[in-house]
Amino acid sequence: MTAGPNGTRSLERALGDWARARLPFWLAEFVMFGLKQAWACLFGILLLAGIIGTKAIWQPGWALARYDVLVVWAVGLQVLFLVFKLETWREARVILLFHLTGTAMEIFKVSAGSWAYPEAGVLKLFGIPLFSGFMYAAVGSYMARVIRLFDMRFAPYPPFWTTLLLAVGIYVNFFAHHFLPDIRLGLFAATALLYARTRIWFTIGQHTYWMPMVLAAVLSSLFLWIAENVGTGTGTWVYGGNNGQHWAGISKMGSWYLLLYVSFVTVSLEYRDVLLRRPLASAAPPRSAPSPAEG
Repeated sequence: MTAGPNGTRSLERALGDWARARLPFWLAEFVMFGLKQAWACLFGILLLAGIIGTKAIWQPGWALARYDVLVVWAVGLQVLFLVFKLETWREARVILLFHLTGTAMEIFKVSAGSWAYPEAGVLKLFGIPLFSGFMYAAVGSYMARVIRLFDMRFAPYPPFWTTLLLAVGIYVNFFAHHFLPDIRLGLFAATALLYARTRIWFTIGQHTYWMPMVLAAVLSSLFLWIAENVGTGTGTWVYGGNNGQHWAGISKMGSWYLLLYVSFVTVSLEYRDVLLRRPLASAAPPRSAPSPAEG
């Protein structure tokens, strides 16, 4: 079986045939949904595995700092994803943009005292280890991969300029609320109003399903909140007044919820073809296979 999109489709068909021959249809579809979601999250899962694994084995006297090894681990994962065509160059461009915007936010938030990275390391920039940008890149990797793996379409999608304006407002508020009133409650309401009618259409095998986009954002923010607490629990980063052993507050889930809309609009800059202004009555139109240039 080959790596890359074609190999992924072959594996999906084989697993789907196996599951549907042994399980009730609804359960087989649910299992396949979970497996495809996990495959889309592969970069993030492996990054978390590196965080947990290094925390478990690292010794203070070792020559390399744990943070520096995590940078090497993250870069190595990115290279392997491209070499084995688990990621297309189109997706890599999205991930690079996430890395840049995420690093900019990290620099500001650390300087403002929102959180800190307590361990030593050579590969740091303004007090943040360079692997931190890959944590945002993992979100971009998931979004780009899940769109491809599930042949997603988003319909009816609001006018693009309105989504861009909302994303900019959310991103600016992450910085501005340190100096100005926090408008996140208004931003929560704006996401619900703007995307109230938008459905995410996706395929599993030969069947098409849909989910409200706002619901998908809530569920995704929950999983991101849990993943964030993996890092908090291992002491990889700590919040102001947090000794690294307590879970981040539920308000952080709200932050992830808003950040997901910024993330999606960032992805949509490269994936405008999946945004449809008109509603889909029953099934999403078939997607074409990635071109050779995309990997």
